[in-house]
Amino acid sequence: MRAETLSKLIGVAILIFVLVILGSSASYVVNPGFRGVEVTLGKVATVFKPEGFGWKTPFVTQIVPVSVRQQTRELTADCYSSDLQQVKTELRVLYRVPESSVVKIYQQFAGDPFDSLIAPRVQEALKEATALQSAEQIVKQREAIKSAALAAAQKKVGDIVVIVDVVIQNIDLSHELETAIESKMVMEQEAAKAKFSQAKAQIEADTVVIKAKGDAESIKIRGEALKLTPAFIDLQIVEKWDGKAPLYVGGAAGGGVNMILPAVDVKK
Repeated sequence: MRAETLSKLIGVAILIFVLVILGSSASYVVNPGFRGVEVTLGKVATVFKPEGFGWKTPFVTQIVPVSVRQQTRELTADCYSSDLQQVKTELRVLYRVPESSVVKIYQQFAGDPFDSLIAPRVQEALKEATALQSAEQIVKQREAIKSAALAAAQKKVGDIVVIVDVVIQNIDLSHELETAIESKMVMEQEAAKAKFSQAKAQIEADTVVIKAKGDAESIKIRGEALKLTPAFIDLQIVEKWDGKAPLYVGGAAGGGVNMILPAVDVKK
C-alpha cells in the first residue's frame, strides 16, 4: 500500500509539472511599452500583439517583444566643412518605433533598427549639413546645423521609424583652428566695442551742438524782444522777483539819506 500510494503521489506530481509547463508555454505576457511579434515555426504574423496577457500555441509559437518607447542612443560622426576642415561631432539621437512598423522592424532589423538604419542616415545627413558651412559657421550656428541634419535624416529614414530629435553634444576642431576662431571672435568684439564708443561720442557731440544752437536761438529771440519792446526787461524783473520788497535802504557812506519804504502789496 505504501508503494502504491507513493507511486500515485509521484504520478500526480509529474502531471502537475507537465500542466505547469504546458500552461507557461501556452501563455504569454507583453509588458508595457512593448508590442509582441508572433512567430510560429519561423512564420511571422502580420498583426502584432498588444500589451497584456494572452494565449498561444505551446512549444511552436513564440512572442518576441519589440519596444515602442522613445529611446536615446549616442553616435559620433566625422565631417568636413566647406573650407575642408575636419569636424568631429558627438550626437544623441532620440527615436521610437511606431506601432505600424513593429512587425516590419522585427523582420528587417531584428527589432533594433538603430545600427543598421538610423545611425548611417543620421551621419550622412550631418555630413551634408556641415559640408555647406565653414568651420567657423558650424561652431556659431550649431542650432541651424542640427535642424538641417534632423530634417534630412527624417527624410532619409522615412516613416518606418520616428526620429524625434538629434542633439549635438560636442563639436571638436583642431587646436590651431579653435585658436584662430577664438582670436577672430575677440577682434570682432573689440571692433564692436570701438564702434559703440564712436557712436556714443558722436551722439554726445551732436547733443552739445543742438544745445548750443538752442541757447543761441534763445539769446537771439530775447535780444529782438528787448529791441522791439523795452518793457520786456521789466517783465523779466517781475518774473525773477520773489515777491518781497525791501523795507530799509541805507544811504551812501559819508552822507546820504536813509529811507524806510512802505510795504508793497504782493498781489499788485
